[in-house]
Amino acid sequence: MKMNKTKTKILLGALIGFFLLAGSVAFTVKNDKLFAIAKNIDIFATLVRELDSYYVDEIDADELVTVGIQAMLDELDPYTEYIPEEESEDFRVMTTGEYGGVGALIGARGEGSMIIMPYTGFPAQNAGLRIADKLLKVDTVDVSQKNTSEVSELLKGPENTPVKVSVLRDADTLEFELVRKKISLKNVPYYGKLDASTGYIKLSDFTTNASAEVRNALVDLKAQGAEKLVLDLRDNPGGLLSEAVEIVNLFIPKGKEVVKTIGKIENVNRTYKTSKTPVDKNIPLVVLLNERSASASEIVAGALQDYDRAVLVGRKSFGKGLVQTTIPLTYNAQVKVTTAKYYIPSGRCIQAIDYALSREEGEIRSIPDSLRQAFKTQNGRTVLDGAGIEPDETVEAYRYAPITYSLVAGNHVFDFATQYFYSKPAVVNIKEFEVSDELYEDFVSFLSDREYDYTTYLEKSLEDMKELAEQAPYYSEIKEQVEALEKRIIHNKEQDLISYQKEIRKALREEIISRYYFQEGMIQASLQNDSVIEKAMELFSTPDKMGQILTAKSE
Repeated sequence: MKMNKTKTKILLGALIGFFLLAGSVAFTVKNDKLFAIAKNIDIFATLVRELDSYYVDEIDADELVTVGIQAMLDELDPYTEYIPEEESEDFRVMTTGEYGGVGALIGARGEGSMIIMPYTGFPAQNAGLRIADKLLKVDTVDVSQKNTSEVSELLKGPENTPVKVSVLRDADTLEFELVRKKISLKNVPYYGKLDASTGYIKLSDFTTNASAEVRNALVDLKAQGAEKLVLDLRDNPGGLLSEAVEIVNLFIPKGKEVVKTIGKIENVNRTYKTSKTPVDKNIPLVVLLNERSASASEIVAGALQDYDRAVLVGRKSFGKGLVQTTIPLTYNAQVKVTTAKYYIPSGRCIQAIDYALSREEGEIRSIPDSLRQAFKTQNGRTVLDGAGIEPDETVEAYRYAPITYSLVAGNHVFDFATQYFYSKPAVVNIKEFEVSDELYEDFVSFLSDREYDYTTYLEKSLEDMKELAEQAPYYSEIKEQVEALEKRIIHNKEQDLISYQKEIRKALREEIISRYYFQEGMIQASLQNDSVIEKAMELFSTPDKMGQILTAKSE
């Protein structure tokens, strides 16, 4: 049945009116929002101007505004941050891993600053600077009382510029002439073989060239006869998303989805896929992760888990499923803004903290288990979203004794290793070197005139119990027994040095080896008696078990 012209005109008029009204409402809403923003910016600017005019004391407008900006961003999430012009270089170094300098990590050990780690192949190490060299002068500037950041700035500078460094080593004052170079921090500080057929790659960052470094290490290890691989992502805070995609591509065929980013605006919605032929899509692979593996580390571990390409070993990862974009501001400032969430191939987002809910309730809130959703890997295994990447095989963290923490934090292990190096400059063999009984006794003697103290777990428990007991009305009746128990469990340092010597020897061994082989040697030494590495090797020795882990269990 045909509609008459009058009805058609009425309907058409109504539709036009509806769309005009909708457009008007949308325009009004947008206008209202823009007005609110403009109004509040104007209020803020007026407030700063009036404070500068009327406040009783002089104010630093730059500092005051920066504090205001930071306070505003604190209402969002910890990854959205303001980067003023003076911090832009530090931000660039963090994202690229490159700067002009001498290539050494410096830090405080007692008064002043010293070389904590000269990086292999860079000016500091090539010139002969060593761990524990105390910095006295940089060019003509006395730095003996300056803080670490001030000394670091003096050592940095344009590439190919000279710098003189004066240090105290043991009892000798030494001078070095260096030429600053472009320092590119390694994403792979160490790779090698755990046994005749098992390769190992330590990936510590995802700055520029991370994937190329992993590729080169993998190719070299295969040339050396590696038939299995451990990729260590423990303590890796993440970095560039593109590098994570390329690293997954080393093990996954071309054309596979690795990660998808979804945000509020269209141009951040993107799907990242593998684009190259993999180096090895079949090599048995174990990925190590822990609670400090975050962001890009979780993309790599999660994607490999979703494709059932690797067995994950260790502990649940950090749970950062947010993507940041750096946006330039006026006057060379920048803001790093969270613009999207990322989703790995199974469809899950691994973000563990609901910052919107946290703002509403005033405390940091993890996504509750009741709201976590189940997804499936390629082989049909169940995986959950909302709490980081969970390993296929969990290895609990080793809990070091308080005495070990005290000896390391108090620099006693560091200082003893330095003393050992001064007395025995000949290079030790990493695989053969052990802390002998005689050397351990030397360490115990070294501690005899040093101050170090700590509270044992049992003492802490007793302190808590005593604090509660003192509030009870019958405390006077049990006071004598509590004090008697307190006397009995007061720790004995000499006995703790015997009881916990295995872990103290491990700390000593790693620190001593670092004096001769620097960062690479320290990492290699740390792999001995590593329970997570041991679990990985156990899995490789039982390929049927690895296969079972990567296969969905029948219901």
